[in-house]
Parts: sequence; structure tokens; C-alpha cells
Amino acid sequence: MNTWLRLFARAQTAPAVWEYQPARLEEELSDLIYYTVDISTPTPRLTIQSEGTRISRAYGHTGKGVLLDDYIGPRLAPFVMPFYHECVARGLPVYSVADIDDVYGRVVAYERLLLPFQTDGKVCHIIASLKTFCEDGGFEIKNLMRGNDALPRPKLRAVIDQDLFHRAPGRIAAADVVEFVDQSGPAVTPETIELN
Repeated sequence: MNTWLRLFARAQTAPAVWEYQPARLEEELSDLIYYTVDISTPTPRLTIQSEGTRISRAYGHTGKGVLLDDYIGPRLAPFVMPFYHECVARGLPVYSVADIDDVYGRVVAYERLLLPFQTDGKVCHIIASLKTFCEDGGFEIKNLMRGNDALPRPKLRAVIDQDLFHRAPGRIAAADVVEFVDQSGPAVTPETIELN
């Protein structure tokens, strides 16, 4: 997300996919899915470009070259596709978390972050970071999304559209206001310092 924000900050628009070169990308590849976006139809069509990701085990098979709505099927499409369509329409990141039960009934959180990428002012790629985790520890990822009759239970859905800027970790930008408060005595008076 930080790399995307840094690229977005230049022109306040989604960057091109070829510009996206985050550090330690190799560590995240198993959780990333790359899509191409066809906006020539009334509803955007997303084609999976990744193969062998960890999340493909959750769906039971890989989907390289397959349309996303065909890959996830009619049962899950109403729960999944609106996030992608919103990401394309707004050209902004979309984040969601839903709970789903594994084959043993353990609750697994399914976290999705969608990052849009543009060419000529149109979203033509999306990179999705898909993570699964369980508060109880281990869970069965195999066929997680298809292994039972329970549908995902949405917990959080958000378009990330406010205060989009990049700040290097651990640094305070010029002109930021920092307040120091003396907490040793009964009377507390903040001093405001503006950094230049």
C-alpha cells in the first residue's frame, strides 16, 4: 500500500502497473493476484493473470486466463465482484474483511486489498492482496471458499479515499504540528511547535 500511495501522491491518480515495484515483493507474491481489466463492456471484466497463488488453494484450482466472475462462480460473485467494480469505477484502493468457516468450522478472516492501476486515465489492471488468518491459529485453506455451504460474512468494506498521501515511516514532514505536553505537574500546558 505504501508504494502505491507514494506513486499516487505525484499526480493524485492511480499509477501505471509497470511503476509498481515495492520492496520485498517476492515475499508477497503468493498472496497477490494480478488482473487485467476490460472496460469496453458496461460491466468491467477482470481476467486473472496470476497462477499458483496461495489463495488458489482456497478456491480449489488456479485460474490464470479465466474471467474472475467465472472463476468464483455465481454463488460467490455477488459477494466479490462489487469490490472490484468499485475499485475500477473510483480508481482508488478498496479494502474488505469477511469471515468464512473452514471445513472444520473454524472462523477464518479473509482480507482483501485491491489496488488499481491506470493507463491513459483508465483502470486497466488491479493487483489484489488476499490474506487469510484465524485467531485460533491453524486452519484448512484447501477449498476454503468452496468447502461448505456458509457464505462469507462481511465485517468491513471501505473505499480508501481520504488523506491519500505517502509519508516515509518514522519521519515527520515539514510543517507538521507536534505537541509536547509536560505531564509531570498538575497544570498541563501544551506547547505547539511547527516544523520547517
